Amino acid sequence: MMRKNYTSLTEFILLGLADTLELQIILFMLFLGIYTFTILGNVGMILLIRIDSRLHTPMYFFLANLSFVDICYSSTITPKMLVDLLSEKKTISFAGCFLQMYFFIALATTECILFGLMAYDRYVAICNPLLYSLVMSRTTCLKMAAGAFTAGLLNSMMNTSYVSKLPFCGSNVIHHFFCEGPPLFKLSCSDTRLNEMIFSSFAGVIIVGSLLVILSSYCYILFSIFLMHSGEGRRKALSTCASHLTAIILFYASSIYTYLKPTSSYSLNQDKVSSLFYSVVIPMLNPLIYSLRNKEVKKAFWNVISRKRIPSFL
Repeated sequence: MMRKNYTSLTEFILLGLADTLELQIILFMLFLGIYTFTILGNVGMILLIRIDSRLHTPMYFFLANLSFVDICYSSTITPKMLVDLLSEKKTISFAGCFLQMYFFIALATTECILFGLMAYDRYVAICNPLLYSLVMSRTTCLKMAAGAFTAGLLNSMMNTSYVSKLPFCGSNVIHHFFCEGPPLFKLSCSDTRLNEMIFSSFAGVIIVGSLLVILSSYCYILFSIFLMHSGEGRRKALSTCASHLTAIILFYASSIYTYLKPTSSYSLNQDKVSSLFYSVVIPMLNPLIYSLRNKEVKKAFWNVISRKRIPSFL
């Protein structure tokens, strides 16, 4: 009988981001613009890399994968959030909630690993340039990217499966704008301390593991840059790494704040802002960061605009 009560919950209510209609309309216009720019910016980045043969290198291969992940990542959260901002009834089905959570975790995990792979790529390019074409061959890059997506799907499958099996009874109101682990734990009528520890452990392994790869790679990179005798070579090496480091700092700062802080310090409003930043804003910023701080991307863009190059697939 108790089990029947637990499984009677068929939908959740998402409180969203605002209480007043005026603020909801303002936020709708703002996030519609952000989402539109996210899609256009990331699709544009993928097409630009596809069009310009000079961008057919491992670094831009991983960047194209990152843009694809950002498109899917943002599309998992933003469309539903936009609908809810203009809806009176902000509901999501039980299955829909955990499907959203599944894709969110899978894509977030993949993005973490891709950042690590991009750091390793820069390490090989700067510290072992003579071996670069051999180490970062097309086959190796394809295997790395496939591994990142596979790891994301498997990690999400494990996390989502045990969270969805928690007993939910009583309130079905999620104090968030999408289905995420921490606010869902608050709705369970069981002791979730072990579940939260497991959830944080999985997130910690992915975040800390990829960060270790990134930090190790950039320690070697910085050491190699300082040993360079050419000032021009030093500036070029730093320039290629600056955009990557900027994207990493923005993504990991908000992710660590949400998933690796003590449960006792959980704050609904602060976590909404943090989640909003890494799930909605950062996917928009990534193509900007990589285009504005990258001379090769800017040059390829202006070549296409001025029709100096004809797309190879036309």
